[in-house]
Amino acid sequence: EPISDSPAGIMVKSMLTGMAEYYSAELSEKVVRGMTENVLKGKYNGGTIPIGFKVDEEKFFQIDPLKAPFVVEAFQRYNDGATMKELMNWLNDSGVTTNRNQKFTYNSVQKLLTNKRYIGENHFKDIVMPDSIPAIVDKDLFEEVQQKIKKNSRAPARHKAEDDYLLTTKLFCGMCGAMMFGECGTGRNKVVHHYYKCATAKRFKTCKKKTVRKEWLEDLVVAETMKLIQDDAVIDAIVAEVMELQDQENTTLPLLEKQMREVENGIENMLNAIQAGVLTNSTKSRLEKLEAQQKELEIRIAEEKIARPRLSENQVRFWLTRFRKLDPNVKSHRETLINTFVNSVYLYDEKVLIIFNYKDGTKTITFDEITAKDAPEGNGSDLGCFAPPKSLNVCKYAEVFVL
Repeated sequence: EPISDSPAGIMVKSMLTGMAEYYSAELSEKVVRGMTENVLKGKYNGGTIPIGFKVDEEKFFQIDPLKAPFVVEAFQRYNDGATMKELMNWLNDSGVTTNRNQKFTYNSVQKLLTNKRYIGENHFKDIVMPDSIPAIVDKDLFEEVQQKIKKNSRAPARHKAEDDYLLTTKLFCGMCGAMMFGECGTGRNKVVHHYYKCATAKRFKTCKKKTVRKEWLEDLVVAETMKLIQDDAVIDAIVAEVMELQDQENTTLPLLEKQMREVENGIENMLNAIQAGVLTNSTKSRLEKLEAQQKELEIRIAEEKIARPRLSENQVRFWLTRFRKLDPNVKSHRETLINTFVNSVYLYDEKVLIIFNYKDGTKTITFDEITAKDAPEGNGSDLGCFAPPKSLNVCKYAEVFVL
């Protein structure tokens, strides 16, 4: 999809996924044949053009000589042991941007390293055409990188744990920047406790970040997310941001629609001339050309709408406000809230930074306030259980950043 990896772009992707039922199957059927033919011919089918490629006037892929070398080097660096985060920093420090002129993120680097177009494959739905577009990366190098990505899976603990860790892939150590993963431990009373632990602290013992109890941290993140979406001003701001993003990112569709209006006006003028008795070979030829252009534009407009349907303000607002009805105590609802609204969480020993898929807003809460709220009658609270049973570390405050 032609959508950025920015926080607002992530929000739009979630909306498109969640609102798929609003888009007509008839529209899809209208262009499947044309898009299938494009794949068979090795042509561009809409959507984001991968870095290292450009598309010519006839919609064929061509290698971008300026950016393609960075693609090859990214594969080589990863194969030589560089991490995706290191590649992200290297690309951004080198001044390389995506084809949407945006900085690289972890996700966009991961997409780059797994994109089969770089070995010459073009695809649409179940149709795959090998060697149909120019290859940038050697196939052997590509396969070696895929094996290393599989081996260096981002979240191995999530699949091994008996209990899902909802913040996995979003939670990072504030001290060293490494990802934090889930693990469990048994206390003196034989009760199993679940925690998040810094990967560097676990594997190399070089980070002093303490573990944090899973339930407490997830409760905090979910609670702050629910507060966010209950605020009408925040909803209004997100709606405005999403609409602005759509206007910025889809410049092709308005141009095609303008061309369609011009063609339709031309057809109407030709028909009026024919009705007035002006019927010549040139009139007939001109009308046939305009009708052919009309059909071509119908296909191209439909392709753009399939690639990324435009959401109305009412659709965006409806989609956002329906999250208010979710139950934060239901596991699937908690997961939906985190996956949709939470971009990342940075955990320190003295604070927590929560970054949402939204900008312009900060909020600070003290852990003392949370403790008082959780134990109004003097009962115990889990906030003090920041570390495993044999260790104790009480956080002082949390900062919630909303981007």
